[in-house]
Amino acid sequence: MLLPKGGYSWKAARARLPPSRALWHFLTRTRFLLFVAIAGIIILLWRGLSGTAGEMQRFYCWGPAKAPMAMSPNEQSEWHGHLQTPVIFNHHHPVEVNESTISHVDLNKIKSTSKADTNQERVLILTPLRDASPYLEQHFDLLTQLTYPHHLIDLAFLVGDSKDDTMAALAMELERVQKTSDAFHSAMIVEKDFGVTHGQNVEDRHGFEAQGPRRKAMGRARNYLLSAALKPEHSWVYWRDVDIKDSPKKIIEDFVAHDRDILVPNIWFHRYKERDGKKVDIEGRFDYNSWQESEDGLKLAASLDKGVILAEGYKEYKTNRKHMAKMGDWRENKDEELPLDGIGGVNILVKADVHRSGINFPCYAFENQAETEGFAKMAKRAGYEVIGLPNYVVWHIDTEEKPGNA
Repeated sequence: MLLPKGGYSWKAARARLPPSRALWHFLTRTRFLLFVAIAGIIILLWRGLSGTAGEMQRFYCWGPAKAPMAMSPNEQSEWHGHLQTPVIFNHHHPVEVNESTISHVDLNKIKSTSKADTNQERVLILTPLRDASPYLEQHFDLLTQLTYPHHLIDLAFLVGDSKDDTMAALAMELERVQKTSDAFHSAMIVEKDFGVTHGQNVEDRHGFEAQGPRRKAMGRARNYLLSAALKPEHSWVYWRDVDIKDSPKKIIEDFVAHDRDILVPNIWFHRYKERDGKKVDIEGRFDYNSWQESEDGLKLAASLDKGVILAEGYKEYKTNRKHMAKMGDWRENKDEELPLDGIGGVNILVKADVHRSGINFPCYAFENQAETEGFAKMAKRAGYEVIGLPNYVVWHIDTEEKPGNA
């Protein structure tokens, strides 16, 4: 083989190769392939690291590792500092809302304690009325004698289905007491008819046949009055019937001292009969709706249709329940307590939060009870205390009704 004069050189040989073969020879060189591999690895690593950094930046939790509500104002500012347009408020000044259509109610401040008068706790006295004009003057006389501070007491009345001048008499009595120097904080009259037609005499009110419809109507009346009159500032609700003859002047203070969810006294009446030529007070028992449940009562309720209302104190339904009216003595310790399953409505003190929790007076059969007895059943189902004071007596007017099975 003959070589050119100048000898052999790679440049000369490459110049003689076809362009495609020269390119292929370059691409298949080991050093070039190694360079491509290293460059590819570097690019993949860079893309992976930059993507991870972006994701970390996207999900990074700025600020201290605590809930936003637990941060201090400075920590809040740091927490918001990563935003494009951080806003830092002056936390030394409260937020003022001047819009007149917005109001704020803080029920956390409303407490019901055993020292209600010292703590300036507001009491709402509720009284449903129907054909009650003969009793109103005495009712207001007793109210004005209450020793609980009158400026902490609100009065509310519901007048419904009355055929006498209850509304006029009520307005006059309210004007009389509210003109005095010891007036109550406020008074409200709610007017609502429910279409009740049964009479108000003893036979119509306390006859067995009238009990179901009457208790349902009374439950509705109480609920309407409660919903209209209960305000956020009230700590206690005191249900007081208009036909009370006498009661202790310190009854509110006496009751709140027990610090119970629901509390009722014993209800008796004065009836004077002649014995051995002398007038003797028989101290009659009035309210048989305050009772302790019995096995016979539970069995009877289980045998009845769910819509039937048990009327306690009547021979038609023999429940053998223990009635608080047949217990106690006003001469004994007035603070003695008795757990109850049913209560009457003559005189009830209730912590306002019990009503706010939805415990009201069912105008239907609830566990075969209605109105106040249904209220007690509902309250106990919800875990509230229902307590009676067998030796604390409030005196009702003598209706001269005939006793039932009690």
